[in-house]
Amino acid sequence: MGKLQEFCITYSNNKVVYAPGESISGVVKIRTANSLQYKGIKVNCQGACGVTTKRNDPVWSLEEPYLNSMLSVADKGVLAPGEHSFAFQFVLPFAIPTSFEGTFGKITYHVRATIDTPRFSKDYKALRPFYVLNMLNLNKVPDIEQPSCAVTTKKFNYLLVRVGTLMLKTSSDLKGYVPGQVIRLSTEIHNKSGKDTGYVLASLVQKVTYRTKRPIIDVRTIAEVEGAGVKGGKHAEWREQIIVPPLPQSGLDCCSLIDVDYFIQVSLKSPEAVVVLPIYIGNIPVNLTPTRSIPISPGAASALAPGAAGVMPSAPPAEEDPEDGLCAGGFASEPLPTKSHSQQDPSGQPVTMLPGAFGHGPGTAMLPGPLPDPSASLFCLSTGATIPFFTDGNVNPIPTSCSLILPPEYSSCDFPQEPPPSYEESCSSVNSSVNSEQ
Repeated sequence: MGKLQEFCITYSNNKVVYAPGESISGVVKIRTANSLQYKGIKVNCQGACGVTTKRNDPVWSLEEPYLNSMLSVADKGVLAPGEHSFAFQFVLPFAIPTSFEGTFGKITYHVRATIDTPRFSKDYKALRPFYVLNMLNLNKVPDIEQPSCAVTTKKFNYLLVRVGTLMLKTSSDLKGYVPGQVIRLSTEIHNKSGKDTGYVLASLVQKVTYRTKRPIIDVRTIAEVEGAGVKGGKHAEWREQIIVPPLPQSGLDCCSLIDVDYFIQVSLKSPEAVVVLPIYIGNIPVNLTPTRSIPISPGAASALAPGAAGVMPSAPPAEEDPEDGLCAGGFASEPLPTKSHSQQDPSGQPVTMLPGAFGHGPGTAMLPGPLPDPSASLFCLSTGATIPFFTDGNVNPIPTSCSLILPPEYSSCDFPQEPPPSYEESCSSVNSSVNSEQ
């Protein structure tokens, strides 16, 4: 009884990405040099989610099955020397989540073929993965086309005896995006003090929650934009944007063990002030018609913000320190320059947060602080990525062993790539497209 020369699984039309409810079909190919006796040839289609409490541990602490179908393609017999093909077909359930691979859990699908041989003989197995894309249509999310807005105020001491007030307000043009889209941010900073602030930083943050017995929250910074500080007594406006790289969709519908959330965090260094905007990452973009267009101007965004965001803005304090000699009418408005624009976190340092940092209620924010106590959820910096990434349309997945796939840093491109357009250019292009549709 000789060894198998070939034992593999091929999918029809080489298709490897499927939608829930689709039919997956293919052929099991076997080639032998000698006769091979077998008790049966079976094909199994499986899908499940597994989570663990240890980084990259192959043994799951909890598992959630989605699919387990068995098909017998040949009964007891003998395979003659040569090539043999056995067709199979399975129908995927409608309620299954998108494929996902993270540091503490995975959602995987595969087809496994097995040749059962007589007693004391070696059984043969072949396995080939496939991927499921359960599309998230952003247009089904309520108020997704509205801007998201958050504001916070900060009183701080400087020069030992003087007191200043600062207001940080940020809005995004939408609440949901797809990979490749641009998140347009508008930030206002009212520095009602005589002290200059530190730099301002806008970050796209991913939070993955693995629901083990002791939940693990895996957080990483996807992209960052850094702006200059604001001088004392100034009112500065900072308009920037972040390109959304290939990322898994928000939520992972139909999965109860893994949640994926995204946030825009805008933070100010010295004094420390932070606002957080929850956003969605989906597969089908927001349909912006002329009657459903986004407001571009900061005034329009501000007018719509209170009813559009999960984080309700709070008004800045009415009173001001008389020693500052500053009032709202005395501020000089100026544009805030951008210092750097990177699609990766250059520091590589963990993001330290309070347990309530990602709450959607008023006043919640991501603030520097100690890690939560051992009974609370675990926080750490994620280095994993979803494999493969998906986009809308007829495209092939990108399987990879790399820990992170993101666009290159704009300051150190190894090949020609234009930096993103300025905020003003983006506004002009959006206005032009809206006018042309009208």
